[in-house]
Amino acid sequence: MALRIGTRGSKLALWQAEFTQAELRRIGVDSELVIIKTQGDLIQHLSFDKMEGKGFFTKEIEEALLRGEIDLAVHSMKDLPTSQPEGLAITAVSYRDNPADLLLIRPEALQAGQIFKLKPGAIVGTSAARRKAQLHDFRPDVDLQDLRGNVPTRLEKLRKGDYDAIFLAAAGVRRLDLDLSGLETIELNPREFVPAPAQGVLAWQTHRDDLPTRRLLKPLHRPDISALTNIERRVLQLLDGGCQLPLGVHAERDANGNFHVFAACEMEGQLRRARLSQSTNAGLPEKIVAALRQPSA
Repeated sequence: MALRIGTRGSKLALWQAEFTQAELRRIGVDSELVIIKTQGDLIQHLSFDKMEGKGFFTKEIEEALLRGEIDLAVHSMKDLPTSQPEGLAITAVSYRDNPADLLLIRPEALQAGQIFKLKPGAIVGTSAARRKAQLHDFRPDVDLQDLRGNVPTRLEKLRKGDYDAIFLAAAGVRRLDLDLSGLETIELNPREFVPAPAQGVLAWQTHRDDLPTRRLLKPLHRPDISALTNIERRVLQLLDGGCQLPLGVHAERDANGNFHVFAACEMEGQLRRARLSQSTNAGLPEKIVAALRQPSA
């Protein structure tokens, strides 16, 4: 019997679901897709920081999982709340694609010598509080405006001239093989323009008691990636955040096994940054949060 995979219907979500199907097929498991609409899909007129609650892109899928209508859910891990609903578990995580943000700029809005090559007062589209806070810190002159819709829709709005520049996640651009011709593409260093916790990673969620499905997913799990996303998501959890929190956290591990964590969060109207390195992950999230909570001199 085929595993039922719950997914959103956007092009990027379907890429993720089809990737999951291919991974399952590789280990001899058949599957089928079940398309589910979420609050984030249905409410397109509000930015994330104006929507109530958490899990805008996951709640309805999780409810289907709890009802037994699907066996497995695939999510962009950055969309997944840090607290799992009673009865559900993140059973496996994927490889990590490029975690960086991209800033895509129309040629008319380019100006040499300016930070990110953006002309003064440029109109920049994003609905992510994290991106707004960090861009405003680098460029307080830009005009930040909300931008909703799936990835191709956002790109189309940019090309039409509704915005001078927009943000997209590098992972989504690569996975959809988008045509960016005619646009200036700036890849932002994740140590400086810090991405969302777990950006570029997929999470596979199951019912906690569904041991057969959990065993099937075990070969897909990447413990090396999980070691990093656990740090990033623990920082988010300690700050009690969701999509609305202007927080970026990025963890890396070098060839010697040392952890390096970079974070940026807007608190009390001020963007605060933290960077820590140590040989183990013990207490790292707590230390990052403590550093972020310390007002800058």
